[in-house]
Amino acid sequence: MGQMKLHDYDEVLDLHFGKVGTPRRDEFERKVDEAVHAYRIGEAVKKARLQQNLTQEQLGDRVGVKKAQISRIERGYSITIPTMSRVFKALGIATATLDLGMAGKVALW
Repeated sequence: MGQMKLHDYDEVLDLHFGKVGTPRRDEFERKVDEAVHAYRIGEAVKKARLQQNLTQEQLGDRVGVKKAQISRIERGYSITIPTMSRVFKALGIATATLDLGMAGKVALW
C-alpha cells in the first residue's frame, strides 16, 4: 500500500481554488465571507426570537412570512436588508447599523 500525503487546509484551498489573490480564490473567499455574515445574522434572529419565547411561526406571523422563511433566515439563507429590517423590527429591535470598516457606519433603519 502506498503512503498517503496529508495536506493542510491552505494547500487544499490552493489546489482547488487557486492561490490567494487569483480571481477564482477571491470569489471563493468572498462567498465564504457572505455565508459567515448571513449565518451570524441568522443566529442573532434566532437568539432574539428565543429570548422572547416566540416560535418561528409566531415570528413569521409578525413579519408577514411563513415559518419556513424564518427557518431559512435563521439558517443564514434568503436574507435581504428589507426582510432583515422587518424581522428585527418585529422583534422590537428599533435600530441597526452596518459597520463598513474604514468607510464608517451606516444606519440601516
